[in-house]
Amino acid sequence: MSKSSVGKILLITVLFFLPLFFTKTPYILHILIMILVNILLVSSLRLIDNTGQLSLCHGGMMSIGAYTSALLVMRMNISSWVALPLSGLLVFVFAAIIGSAFARLKGVYFTMATLFLTEVIRLVEEQWRCLTDGVSGLIGIPLPNPIAVGELITIDFSNSRLYFYYFILCLSIISVLILYAIEHSRINIIFLSIKQNVNLAESTGINTTRFKVLAFGIGSFFAGITGSFYSHYISCINPETFSLIFSLNLVIYMVVGGANTFIGPMLGAFILTLVPEIFRDLKEYTPLVFVGVLVLVIFYLPDGLVSLPQALKRAIRMRSNNA
Repeated sequence: MSKSSVGKILLITVLFFLPLFFTKTPYILHILIMILVNILLVSSLRLIDNTGQLSLCHGGMMSIGAYTSALLVMRMNISSWVALPLSGLLVFVFAAIIGSAFARLKGVYFTMATLFLTEVIRLVEEQWRCLTDGVSGLIGIPLPNPIAVGELITIDFSNSRLYFYYFILCLSIISVLILYAIEHSRINIIFLSIKQNVNLAESTGINTTRFKVLAFGIGSFFAGITGSFYSHYISCINPETFSLIFSLNLVIYMVVGGANTFIGPMLGAFILTLVPEIFRDLKEYTPLVFVGVLVLVIFYLPDGLVSLPQALKRAIRMRSNNA
């Protein structure tokens, strides 16, 4: 067994046992849950970025999944476990339709179009009051349905946040494994070739539009199921929850962590979710901190925080050679 495999097994083991030390501190459990939520979101956002499409509507896609799941449970009495995949599939279809219209846009034009789409989604959610309750949003969204394990054990989400942690942990592990499989497949090679030179990719016979739409749809699917989880975890949502700032933060997580590596965005999401909570007394300055970190990383660590160990090794090596 390779060292990397052992490391992954140890990490998953730590993640499974970590919350057991904080069962009496719901706030810490909440932070751990939000770290996993952001990791799942930013990992799926990177998949879209692999085709050269920088999306600013990931928060909007998440909001569609959140509202869809909440409405299916509240208005149609569908089980939350059925609503979760249905929400993801609806977001996938919506993203595929929109992606087909946006696929010909390149670079900043695609980014501007997704920015516009985020605002359109927010305005629709605000104005469609008979369905979404407008600005006030949906309140009292039911918790996930209890799970019976045999005759003795029943997982009731109303008893502890610990169950929510394991829910999002399992969802994140499954999703990240799927994204990892895509990362190491032929499809991702095509994605990266489109990102590097779309005209050259087209000249080799690749249908770049189809693959851009595919990446946009898959990434949005994971945003949709994350939104479904979030709505039942928080129990109340409104359009401002998924504003443009939310999508911008996801991009910052990705860039700061290192968009060129699979693990980089996860690292960025972990650090930039945790740090504001450590210094929560200064939370009003969070946007300034994020911008400052982003600027420093762009100038001194172009490959993101994931490249920091290599940068330190180079600096130590240069210093020892000069000495």
